[in-house]
Amino acid sequence: MEFDKSLLDSFIPSLSSVVVLSSYLGYLAIAGLVLPGKAVPGAVLSDGSRLHYRCNGLLSLVLLLVLTGTGVYLGWISPTVIADKGIELLSTTLLFSILVSVILYIAGTISRHTSASLKPHVTGKFIDDWWFGIQLNPHFMGIDLKFYFVRAGMMAWLFINLSILSKTYLAGTANLSVFLYQLFCAIYVIDYFYHEEFMTSTWDIIAERLGFMLVFGDLVFIPFTFSIQGWWLLKNQVELPSAAIIANCIIFITGYLVFRGANKQKHIFKKNPKALIWGKPPKLVGGKLLASGYWGVARHCNYLGDLMLALSFSLPCGASSVIPYFYPIYLFILLIWRERRDEARCSQKYKEIWAEYCKLVPWRIFPYVY
Repeated sequence: MEFDKSLLDSFIPSLSSVVVLSSYLGYLAIAGLVLPGKAVPGAVLSDGSRLHYRCNGLLSLVLLLVLTGTGVYLGWISPTVIADKGIELLSTTLLFSILVSVILYIAGTISRHTSASLKPHVTGKFIDDWWFGIQLNPHFMGIDLKFYFVRAGMMAWLFINLSILSKTYLAGTANLSVFLYQLFCAIYVIDYFYHEEFMTSTWDIIAERLGFMLVFGDLVFIPFTFSIQGWWLLKNQVELPSAAIIANCIIFITGYLVFRGANKQKHIFKKNPKALIWGKPPKLVGGKLLASGYWGVARHCNYLGDLMLALSFSLPCGASSVIPYFYPIYLFILLIWRERRDEARCSQKYKEIWAEYCKLVPWRIFPYVY
């Protein structure tokens, strides 16, 4: 009973957890506005306008790592502060996400903007409008909130992992399994920010309105569930055989090449439809749909790479429990659902062109399987 009460108490946001979250989000807001970065034009919206994004995420990340490392060295910050306050920070971030989504809902319903990025799309159903959002690209004090929140979530994932790693090291339980998990995740996050401009051509940025679904997904789900493997390895020692280590590395590298390669090809194609794909002129269907490179192998081959990466993050935990595999299992279900939704939208948008593309590229995600 005491344990249950203690666990329940840890879900109550503390002043220190509010300070940590506020400091982090405040830093990202300021860094995003003042640090230099490449100005990347977004997709052309329905009214012919387009937003521009300052892609300085990598510089923001490096500077925050330096500042945090300096604070740890001088004894101002504990390297395990995030891991020590994990549940408190989870509940604090969840409450913040709910608050933000309510504010977005209210701001959207009273908005009179007519531009494509801010025009309100109100269904009249509170749950739908609150969950999926009302405006496409709401801003606050010059900050594109959708781009800002996904940046905050991805960066938080890395810092949670680093804090868990510090706690694991201090506990004397760090081993090769911990190293592999931390290494794969760090490469993934750093690579994400190195190619941050690719995010401007993703479906979430282009077409999804900003509501609780995206706010919660970016600020809560990404950092706190993607790090489950790290929490699990903190409490469980796993010794992997050499064959498992090699297989894990192969899956990670292959997944990375497919995921990054597919997204890069799509991004380049949208910027320059005549750019070479795998050294050859791109093959187009109806002059609009790319059927070359990875996109000639499967219609959603980037999902395949993403699933392989998710699996590689969990494999260092061994096979004694299903808990570390929550992320790849969830992602599999999500991407199958998203793929079906994307197919329906594309079929409606491109009509006979999409039907022709499906005949040319019959596989959805898994070549020769699905």
